[in-house]
Amino acid sequence: MKKVLVINGSTASKKSETAISLAKKYNGEIISCDSVQVYRGLDIGSAKIQPEDMEGIPHHLIDIFDLDEKMDVALFQQLAREKIEEIIQRGKLPILVGGTGLYIKAVINDYTFEDEEEFETKDYSDMTNQELYDRLVEKDPEQAEKIHLNNRQRLIRINQLMDTTNKTRTEIISQQDDEYIYDVKLFYLMTQRDKLVERIDKRVDNMFEEGLLEEVNTITNHGQNWDYQGLRAIGYKEFKRYYTREQMLDEVKEQIKIHTRQFSKRQLTWFKHQFIGEIIDVLQDNYYEILTKEIDQWISSQE
Repeated sequence: MKKVLVINGSTASKKSETAISLAKKYNGEIISCDSVQVYRGLDIGSAKIQPEDMEGIPHHLIDIFDLDEKMDVALFQQLAREKIEEIIQRGKLPILVGGTGLYIKAVINDYTFEDEEEFETKDYSDMTNQELYDRLVEKDPEQAEKIHLNNRQRLIRINQLMDTTNKTRTEIISQQDDEYIYDVKLFYLMTQRDKLVERIDKRVDNMFEEGLLEEVNTITNHGQNWDYQGLRAIGYKEFKRYYTREQMLDEVKEQIKIHTRQFSKRQLTWFKHQFIGEIIDVLQDNYYEILTKEIDQWISSQE
């Protein structure tokens, strides 16, 4: 099996700098697994690594879409697997790096996705949101719990999926194989909660100093346009209430900090339930030595 190294981790957990050091040591190239960093223009709020900080290591799947383009996990899976093959063909080690756990899981696990372009074209214009939702509750109550009644587009798509495949989304997911399709070595980087909170708060402060407000002004036309998918992310969505004069800028900053801390908790919980990997405290003096010792053994092993 082809070897793929994965560096997952909490927000502000030194993923990027650690991955660059590992790429230098093991002749690797980095594939960013971040649902926001794929978009051009979402730089500061997504903590996107800049070319001058890459230290000569190739980084892939960053800045590959315009803001008005559609991105989903199935498309990301396809693009990332293509990059993995290209990197391996060059005789290098693919290193997946990021905090979007679902993207990573879709790439390394034996997951398939239904092609939404093949869904039935029925538009359900004769049905209300409540009728669509009630239909979903009847057929797939587990998925109904995850979709809001007002999300009409999603309600239509999931009903079309059921009509086309004669399966519920829950049935499709349950039939997926949780086996890795690569020889994967996976680490989750984190640190003690109080230290992580300090790092998150400092990162958000730095974002504002670097011009986060100006970035959001440019992207949203000073709060007039919130249609882009990437603007639903933490670090951007909180600005809505600033433009409607419901919050001051300091309050927006605090909301970003709070939401980022909450997200970091969810990231760790999700990792523990979804992956088999080793959790590494990045503030240990010898954390890098622990990583490289494990990776050395993995690289020398034969599957």
